[in-house]
Amino acid sequence: MLDDIQKRIDDLKKRWPAHSVPAAMVEELDELEHALDMEKKRLEFERIRPDKPFQDYYPDPWAVCYGCGRLNEHGHQIKSHWDESGEYTIAHFKPKPYHTAIEGYVYGGLLASLIDCHGTGTAAAAAYRAAGREMDTEPPFRYLTASLHVNYHKPTPLGVELTLKGKIKELKGRKVIVEIDLIAEGSVCVSGEVVAVEVPEKFLEQLIEE
Repeated sequence: MLDDIQKRIDDLKKRWPAHSVPAAMVEELDELEHALDMEKKRLEFERIRPDKPFQDYYPDPWAVCYGCGRLNEHGHQIKSHWDESGEYTIAHFKPKPYHTAIEGYVYGGLLASLIDCHGTGTAAAAAYRAAGREMDTEPPFRYLTASLHVNYHKPTPLGVELTLKGKIKELKGRKVIVEIDLIAEGSVCVSGEVVAVEVPEKFLEQLIEE
């Protein structure tokens, strides 16, 4: 499929006029280039598809977070994965009855913490993918939140499974920006943006040694 899309792009460019390019040709090229990019992401995803959630790759000193740490028995222990397209990251969480703001609706602070942890997990996974590495390779990529912005669009109902859907907005140097929608019953109840920064390797080494 990748070769077919590339061939169609090449054929289109051969017919590209020197002047007054028809709008339909520009639109077709944009669509083909987007399709090519998506197919490359899909193939890359299949190549390094994780067999376990992002957070389960964290070394023990980083696995105690209340939001996503696998070793924190009292925490949320959210689990994030790439979706089948490789373009989005997905996590699911069902709030407990005591995660309440008012009767029937979820406490907003919990929703912010879910976005926070899904964002940093997504940032780490994106860094590994950009480097063409699997998440169990060294040195580790670990990210902390530098900025968290949350918009509450509508009350989030209790008693249903929530879906977190993340997308990379920017990956540049040691900074990753992740956009996240929190969805309940098909509706976006909360959206957020996480600016995550890579933890210096020396700090990681210090924690692991301790």
